Amino acid sequence: MRHEHRGRGFGRPGGWQQADLPDPADAPDWFAGRLPEDWFAGPPVIEIDRDEIVVVGELPLTQPEKTPAEGDADASTEEVPQATKEGAVSRFRESTRPARMQIADEAQRRYGRSVAWGVSVGGERVMFTHLAVPVMTRLRQPERKVLDTLVDSGVARSRADALAWTVKLAGKHAESWLEELRGAMRKVDDLRSEGPQGL
Repeated sequence: MRHEHRGRGFGRPGGWQQADLPDPADAPDWFAGRLPEDWFAGPPVIEIDRDEIVVVGELPLTQPEKTPAEGDADASTEEVPQATKEGAVSRFRESTRPARMQIADEAQRRYGRSVAWGVSVGGERVMFTHLAVPVMTRLRQPERKVLDTLVDSGVARSRADALAWTVKLAGKHAESWLEELRGAMRKVDDLRSEGPQGL
């Protein structure tokens, strides 16, 4: 998590990278080595941006014991009860809190970003406390009208909520394009690292 104000002049033009932040490229490997093996049913998903590292792992769940009369049913098709999922999330959150805080502190010192935690259980994603970063922007009247329409219609409570809603919608519908763009940016970084130094 960034605690200090970084001011003007950081990163490269275009605003998609901050040069003064540590490179988080090895973060998935670091977490793979640092996290206890029994926390998740497989490697966690690691998502990284300029402000935050989000770690989401799949909780291992066991099906409730069947009575002899129920033994004929196929256990693989049984739905895990919602209460079981909620209990598993609560148990994980409470029992791992001190260790998660320590790991988050270590990662923050290493990567200059806060760490947020979440779990996936039965196909549902549950996030614990994570950042909501304010983003300032200037909008001309046509764009402001879009936000005001969302507010006036009750879709959003404020212009800020309306802007967040439109960003989520755009991200959802443009995910494949955004992933291509991220891939292109990674290639540019790779080429830059292989080029002559000091230019």
